Amino acid sequence: MFWGGTQGGLEIRQDGEAVRVAGRFPYDMRTELAPGYVETIAQGAFAPRVNENEDLHFLLGHDFEKPLASRGAASLVVRSEAYALTFEATVSAQTSWARDFMAAHAAGLIRGLSPGFRTRKGGEAITRDGDVMHRTITSADLFELSAVTRAAYPSAQIEARCWQAERPDSGLQRTLNRWRA
Repeated sequence: MFWGGTQGGLEIRQDGEAVRVAGRFPYDMRTELAPGYVETIAQGAFAPRVNENEDLHFLLGHDFEKPLASRGAASLVVRSEAYALTFEATVSAQTSWARDFMAAHAAGLIRGLSPGFRTRKGGEAITRDGDVMHRTITSADLFELSAVTRAAYPSAQIEARCWQAERPDSGLQRTLNRWRA
């Protein structure tokens, strides 16, 4: 396995038409998003939508016009585990943005993983400790995971390995409004 380090890095090996990407987004990790603003995604916060088997996407840079994999296309598996949100995706090199993703990574330009989600009603708690505001997300609708140049959550990790291409069944593509942390 080739897990990214604490910088949320990506590693890709080119061998064939497709890349297998696996990763995790740890729960219960305090992350400073900006000076004085800390956020934690609580254990199981994404579980409701993940367990509903709703369509989810793996995107390039939070852009629904640049999908790399999706549940609807049978190229993405997402699970809410006790310690983290985990996923496995098969990314085909047949689209220009997938090739751009691989080239950008090879050039050292893409290093992170970022979730796109909307907090459910009552699904957050905000506390203040002096000058620091802490937001804890307890329930959120996850819509996508994205490979990004700079992740807000540096503890997120991705592994990528190339393997023989598989043609997934075509699935429903839809654009969703989302909130990105």
